[in-house]
Parts: sequence; C-alpha cells; structure tokens
Amino acid sequence: MKLLKLVIASTLALGVASTSLSADAVKGQKFFTKLLKEPCGMTGAKFAAKHTQDEWKQIKESGKFEEEIIKICPNIKAGDVKESAIEHIFDFSVEFASDSGNVPSC
Repeated sequence: MKLLKLVIASTLALGVASTSLSADAVKGQKFFTKLLKEPCGMTGAKFAAKHTQDEWKQIKESGKFEEEIIKICPNIKAGDVKESAIEHIFDFSVEFASDSGNVPSC
C-alpha cells in the first residue's frame, strides 16, 4: 500500500513539475511576434539565427539574455519584456538557432 502511494505521488509530482517548469518555444514564437517583431524589424528566423544553440545557452547562463535582446533590437529597452516572456523567447531562440535546422513561421 505504501509503495502504491509513493508511486502515485511521484507520478503526480513529475507530471506537475514537467509541465509548469518548462518554457515553450511555441509560446516564445508568439511572444516574439507580439513583442519583438516590429521593434526589432526582423523575423523570428533572423533573430534566432543570430547565435547557435550553445551561444544562446551561454548568454542565458551568464544572465545577459535580456541585454542580448536589447543589443539585437535597439528599440527595446530594459524591462519592456517581462521575465515570464523572456523564458519562452529563450526557448524559441534555442529551438530556431542558426545551427538547429529549424525554421519558425514568423
């Protein structure tokens, strides 16, 4: 009985954690289109292709992802994009980076 409860609790915890903790490239594409496409003056494909997947990850790990957005899109100012959107835009950028072979539809 205890083992069954443990298995059920683990399954539930894993399901909740995996859906709430992961950002989403599809949401990132929507955020890019809504928040950045016009101010950047480029498509999402050109934006994401500015770096490779590893470069995007290094930028994010160093805490400079928002700075990189501002560098690529000078019309964007610090704080213009909410942190929750930045997480998704990061996933979008990695998913469609120059070395990914993927092309977004925006």
